[in-house]
Amino acid sequence: MNLSVEHLTFGYVRNRSVIHDYTKTFRPGVTLFKGYSGCGKSTLLKLLAGPAYLKPQRGKVFLEDRSLTERSARKHIGFVFQQLNLLPLASLERNIAMAGLLAGMSSAAVKTRMHALLGAVGLSGMEKRSPETLSGGQQQRAAIARALVKEPAVLLLDEPTSGLDDANTGLIMEILSGVSDTTICIISTHDARLLPLASEIIAFPLEPAPQ
Repeated sequence: MNLSVEHLTFGYVRNRSVIHDYTKTFRPGVTLFKGYSGCGKSTLLKLLAGPAYLKPQRGKVFLEDRSLTERSARKHIGFVFQQLNLLPLASLERNIAMAGLLAGMSSAAVKTRMHALLGAVGLSGMEKRSPETLSGGQQQRAAIARALVKEPAVLLLDEPTSGLDDANTGLIMEILSGVSDTTICIISTHDARLLPLASEIIAFPLEPAPQ
């Protein structure tokens, strides 16, 4: 499966585009977005996540040669926000299960997948805990587990190791290495520790599509 954009354009201020006429195809592996704050990395991630997050002003986003819709994004795209967005009043297992159920998975499939993921991210036995009782690194790993529960074709991560120590960063790198052979992983980051993961690095600001 591939994710592609054609002549994508978006700006927050009229007549000033953050993303301008950008065309690109992303394939399985880890792609790093590198650049200074405010140069458009997070904006492009939100555009790639589908119209529920951000709609382009011009151009289109395609998943396997079909226009990306809210429904296909909900099923096939996992997004780890910089703010994590874990539901504070829900247990860890409820946070993860909701993502799978919204993607159309059965309760039985969600339960099986969730317990396997919690083991993989080092959070076994914490299913009933609320996010506020977890450390920053544990919350970040929980957010990644939530994004992975539906086995997405595309995994988008916005600064997934920001503020984390080397141990937690190493765990996250191990998780991403384990899924990147079959998953399109796109990471916006300032963290040089993630460079060994990259199969491709895209420097921001972006160049527009060739004429």
